[in-house]
Amino acid sequence: MGDVLALVEARLRTALGEPDARAAVTFLGTDRIEVLRFTDAADTGLVRYATLGMSAAPMADPTSALADPLKGPRAELVLSVRAGRADTDKVLRPLAVLAASPQVEGVVVAAGASLDVGEPLWPGAPFTSVLVAESGGLVEDLELDDPLDPVRFLPLLPMTQNEAAWKRVHGAAALEEKWLNSGTDLRDPLRRSVSLDQ
Repeated sequence: MGDVLALVEARLRTALGEPDARAAVTFLGTDRIEVLRFTDAADTGLVRYATLGMSAAPMADPTSALADPLKGPRAELVLSVRAGRADTDKVLRPLAVLAASPQVEGVVVAAGASLDVGEPLWPGAPFTSVLVAESGGLVEDLELDDPLDPVRFLPLLPMTQNEAAWKRVHGAAALEEKWLNSGTDLRDPLRRSVSLDQ
């Protein structure tokens, strides 16, 4: 499936430019996951991190007895943060952990899901988890030849513990509406929790 990853990396380069750093992480019993860093060429002050390797195999429904080696959803993860406000390069390992979760835990990562790494995403971060957002915005979905499903590039939105707990009760759409109504800068690596009073 190296050809899939070559196509995925080409799509990332088309959308985000040339990566200025990359790191590889391998967990016992899993394929290698790379994390690429893109510093915004348009100088918007953003740095983006994208996984590469999660889409090499389709995500299998944990309830199915046999995993299909070809069919099933494929995805990579993309995180955008404001540069220079925190040591966000330390997010590489947590991102790789999240990208490996379909192989390790048998989960299907899709929009609306919460993913938790159990530790701050980077030093001093008020976030240990992320909300998976809808694909198709920053990086367009990558269509693959039949019978393969397209690769979706899923944006990650860091959540504080309070936001994650509130989302479990009220749902992803309600949390996103709270963020929108509050004008929350979701790319601020040091932001505080949005007010969650009803």
